[in-house]
Amino acid sequence: MSGLLRLVPGEPEPAHDLAAAPAAARTRPRPQWAADPIDALAEELAEVCAAAVHPDEIAAVLEADGLTGEQITERYGRGDAFELAAELFARVPRGHPEPGPRPDPWKAHPGRFALRALVFTLPGFGYALGAPLMTGARDGYGLPAGTGGLVASALVAWAWNQGLAHRAYLRLASGGRAAAGRCLRGGAPLGAALATAAAFLAPGIPGVTAFAAGQALYLAAATVLLVLGRERLLLLTLAPTAAGGILLLVLPLPSALRIALLLLTLGGVLGSAAHEIRRTRDDGEKAPAPPALSPLASLPYGLFGLGCGVLTTLAALGDVLRHSPGATTAGAAVIALTLSMGAAEWLLYRCRSLALKALARTTSPRGLLIAVVRVLALCVAGYLGALCVLALAAGALWQDGPPLTAPRLSALLALGAVLWTGLLLQAFGAAWAPAALCLSAAGAETAALTLDISAPVTVQLVVCTCTAAALLAVATGLLGRLTTHR
Repeated sequence: MSGLLRLVPGEPEPAHDLAAAPAAARTRPRPQWAADPIDALAEELAEVCAAAVHPDEIAAVLEADGLTGEQITERYGRGDAFELAAELFARVPRGHPEPGPRPDPWKAHPGRFALRALVFTLPGFGYALGAPLMTGARDGYGLPAGTGGLVASALVAWAWNQGLAHRAYLRLASGGRAAAGRCLRGGAPLGAALATAAAFLAPGIPGVTAFAAGQALYLAAATVLLVLGRERLLLLTLAPTAAGGILLLVLPLPSALRIALLLLTLGGVLGSAAHEIRRTRDDGEKAPAPPALSPLASLPYGLFGLGCGVLTTLAALGDVLRHSPGATTAGAAVIALTLSMGAAEWLLYRCRSLALKALARTTSPRGLLIAVVRVLALCVAGYLGALCVLALAAGALWQDGPPLTAPRLSALLALGAVLWTGLLLQAFGAAWAPAALCLSAAGAETAALTLDISAPVTVQLVVCTCTAAALLAVATGLLGRLTTHR
């Protein structure tokens, strides 16, 4: 009843009505001049508060803005920055923003790798042009006398130049072109000398030894140009050999012209490499000395090159070395592998790019592992598809080699998987695993050939399939770790 009474002007309000007044006042909108300052601060720091995962992050921002304890107490009625941060953390709901797009460091144009595929493949015409140098006596396998020395020279050059290229790339990254030039200036001639010396291990006709020496010099000079990023210049020096090889497809060429074209290419690549080395010396007059490198830093890369060289040689000469009836060299396999190296390098970049995108999308280690498996499967399938197409095309054009049957094609694809996965692991800095596995595979195939256990194609298929599976398992474990992609 008292609530219905009208108060006489000047009469004091009853006590129970005075107690109810604050509750009624709290239901009214707060005047602008009396707005809660913490609400205004929360609105001002909305993005910071929403993205924070702990109140201490907000406290750090408050202190960085220069708020003192006295100011916090006076303005916001809280004891310190941590109490105010906890209040802001509780008021603002979590809303972690998606990270914005970042530049892809592994983006690369496919044209560059098509160019590298050409410079890897065109030297193969040199073997066709050099055929007059290899006429004469034959060894027990029906090959030109001294072929063993030629193969040994190629393996030494392959292993040495793989290790040299890795070391020169490290120097290029740490000390620039001047440091890379110093590395190549000493390493390339030494590698050429060692490869030439290996050619004399198996006595043979002088033409084969001369061809092996020219091959050693070419590989050393080509390594210099490739490391220094001069692929176009290397392609230009290969023009005489490429033109001669194309002409051989339609008409015979005199022996003197063939040798002249080879010498023209060799002189061009040697002169170009010497010129580029000289340019790096000029660049290095004011360059700081690069950090020291361990002598063994590039050893696994050289061993991997040796293992890959042995596997490729056995793929090309396995039937001949086993004395199979009517056996011929599998030139189509070598052509397809060299042509596919451009696609292989491009897919290495794509794999690293896709792995970074997968890392940005995943929120758990298991999710990253699943995403990595998908990326690896996609890139391996893409490379093997390209290799298959190239092998079929090379087999159709290379009529002198053995037919490209399903087992032979499968063995070639297994070898391609070994090479690509090994290169992928090397790109992530894991060099010893592919070196050990490829050397083991090369040893297993060599032992099987020596003991005449089975047909070389069957041995290659089994050994390379097992090796590829082991390499893919290592790659999956490596790429499935967060720290690998830092």
